[in-house]
Amino acid sequence: MELSQVNWEFIIPIVAPIILIQLILLAIAIIDLVRIEKVNGPKWVWIIVILFVNIVGPILYFVIGRRNN
Repeated sequence: MELSQVNWEFIIPIVAPIILIQLILLAIAIIDLVRIEKVNGPKWVWIIVILFVNIVGPILYFVIGRRNN
């Protein structure tokens, strides 16, 4: 199937909210990571996970990466 044959009117309403959720989670996770002093593991590893593991990366950071004080 070529890109010209794709029904974009059907795909965009499904994909756009997923992309928006990903960007919001990514931004919140990066901001939180920068502001918080201590995390589980090195911060540079969490930045890579947050940026490159799509929706799961920020969720992993919030579940595993943050230290509960």
